Amino acid sequence: MWTIVNSVFWTSLGVILFRCQLVPTNLPRLLGRSLYWIGVPLQIWVLARRSDFNEAVWIPPLATVIVLLLGLFLALSILQQWRQLKNAYSDKSIQFSWLNNLIYFVSDSPLAVQFLQKAIPSNRSGKGSFVLASMLGNTGFIGLAIIPNFIDQNYWSWIVLYGVTHNLIGSYGLGAVVANYFSPSKTTNKRSLGLTNLLKVPVLWAFTIGYLSRNFSLPDSVEMITQYGIFIVVPSAFLLIGMQLGKLRGLKSLKVAVAPTSLKIFILPGLVAIVATLLGVNGDGRLALVLMSGMPTAFANVILAEEYNLDRQIAAGTILLSTVILPLILPFWLMLLR
Repeated sequence: MWTIVNSVFWTSLGVILFRCQLVPTNLPRLLGRSLYWIGVPLQIWVLARRSDFNEAVWIPPLATVIVLLLGLFLALSILQQWRQLKNAYSDKSIQFSWLNNLIYFVSDSPLAVQFLQKAIPSNRSGKGSFVLASMLGNTGFIGLAIIPNFIDQNYWSWIVLYGVTHNLIGSYGLGAVVANYFSPSKTTNKRSLGLTNLLKVPVLWAFTIGYLSRNFSLPDSVEMITQYGIFIVVPSAFLLIGMQLGKLRGLKSLKVAVAPTSLKIFILPGLVAIVATLLGVNGDGRLALVLMSGMPTAFANVILAEEYNLDRQIAAGTILLSTVILPLILPFWLMLLR
């Protein structure tokens, strides 16, 4: 509980500092770049050195890929179902499956239709942000910062592998492919998705060096510096999240964020919990997978929205709503899975 209170405190402080203009306007970017190149890689390096990589290390990467693909499938399914439902409102003679008929029956009211029209995008750029918000989670700044406090050290390797796989295959791989597909502009500056760019990701090198140096002892002074560095990284990450949330202005409505947030925070981790239990993955291993899969929408969505000219409001609104909900849903998963 103290971890949750601590995260809320630093996030709220970041919002206040930025909204009240008590910090330079370029501080979020400076802090973000520092965490990207130094803070988060340092944390992954320390966790990789202290983690126990047993014979089950293949589970987190596989689970990460499955969760990414599942989020992609569910988001695309919702968009397709909504497109068919819009046809039903205009043509009552169309026959649909039992699922569509059920949804149509529930939503066959002016208020429900009005809400769905605002909650589910119909334009190409909005669909792209909708899908990305349902897939990509903040496994770096938030996941690596708080989840080690809730699970046994024997499963820290699962968190590290999940985070590294999510960054490489999710944000820098599949996420960019999805953003490129939904981009409404043919002249958008699309960066190369080749192997060269993936090799530049600092968390990959941090994990590799940390893993290979597990059997090497470091001087006590170095160990002390890295330990203090970790203490600084965690509050700095939440401070950055707060300042980023403080920058989100002009959001007319959070209705567009309800559906992708529900997928990311509730449905995906719930499915992971069910499947993991059925496959015999229990204890802290199951808890690590569920918590990592239920992290808030990643700030990478805003970057992809800017890069590929997608809907910024959906990206920003989902980040805001999912981050606010996280402290409320964490105790639920902890009580349920323990």
